[in-house]
Amino acid sequence: MIDGGEAIRKLALNVARYTGLAPLAKPFVGGIGAILMLHRVTATPEKPNSVNRHLNIAPAFLDELIADMKGRGYAFVGLDEAIARIEAGGRHGQFATITADDAYRDNMTEALPVLENHGAPIAIYVAPGLIDGAVDLWWDVVEDIVDTSSHLMLKTGGGSAVIDCSTPARKTQAVARLNAWLTLEVPEEEQGTALRELARSNGIELGTGRSATLMNWDEIRAMAEHPLVTIGAHTVNHRNLKRLPEADARREIGDVRRILKERLGHEPRHFAYPYGYARAVGCREVGFARDAGYVSAVTTRHGVLRAEHAGFLHALPRISVNGRYQSLAHIRTMLSGVTTPLANAGRMVVTI
Repeated sequence: MIDGGEAIRKLALNVARYTGLAPLAKPFVGGIGAILMLHRVTATPEKPNSVNRHLNIAPAFLDELIADMKGRGYAFVGLDEAIARIEAGGRHGQFATITADDAYRDNMTEALPVLENHGAPIAIYVAPGLIDGAVDLWWDVVEDIVDTSSHLMLKTGGGSAVIDCSTPARKTQAVARLNAWLTLEVPEEEQGTALRELARSNGIELGTGRSATLMNWDEIRAMAEHPLVTIGAHTVNHRNLKRLPEADARREIGDVRRILKERLGHEPRHFAYPYGYARAVGCREVGFARDAGYVSAVTTRHGVLRAEHAGFLHALPRISVNGRYQSLAHIRTMLSGVTTPLANAGRMVVTI
């Protein structure tokens, strides 16, 4: 299913492409480089028709994308070098760095061989709570709950409601309703409890974590030793920081450095804000990341990098490489820079 927003975004991409605007504009608005954002990379997703399938790309597409970008003059560099290049104003040519959120196991089993073939580094942002099973990949759990039900009983502050899950279209609507409930109505600290209660009240028992989906600590340690891999921090429990009180948000950002040092032997230098959109990170959270001592922090705001980002290293935008836009033509258009102001109310330098 393609939602209205996705249709509009694809229309804008195609207009920029077919009018020839993107290649013409790139020398003027293409910036100095880009941070690419991945989540899952697998040729065999467990649920090919999943509501969350946009989080996945195929390894073959990643291979094609890196080859295409290299052919177009991009140098693939690690995150430390990317920051140095931003601070240098991009004087050493256009560059790209690859990042991946959440530490999915297929980053190791399917993405890494592609990266090794190209000598392309990657930074993987880890939330220890997800790895330990203390918190759930709630977006996957919600889909599992909906998939196994024809209807659900949802208890909210305003009473109870029956959610119809009887058809594929209704299931998609149900997932959207539950996502909104968990991220907007339920307090952030109570999200896990609410999710498990929803499952139990509808006859579903949840396990602990997603051990088949995410890397374990031994695998993360092995990845941390790989010359192409940088391990970054993604908070302790993958919380929406903007929904937390200051003390809790600072703990999520700061304590993860200590935990990763205990687990891996060194503190992470780089940070990714969970969710990364406007309702999840603002000036306050950027200040917390800076105070915690990170060299850089990335959002999910859409945009290419510009020399001006040297002054905003804790609010860097990324280009999402996801299943909705698994097309070289679409990514070329995004990298041209023409979509940056379209997605950000006319702003060329995207921060928060």
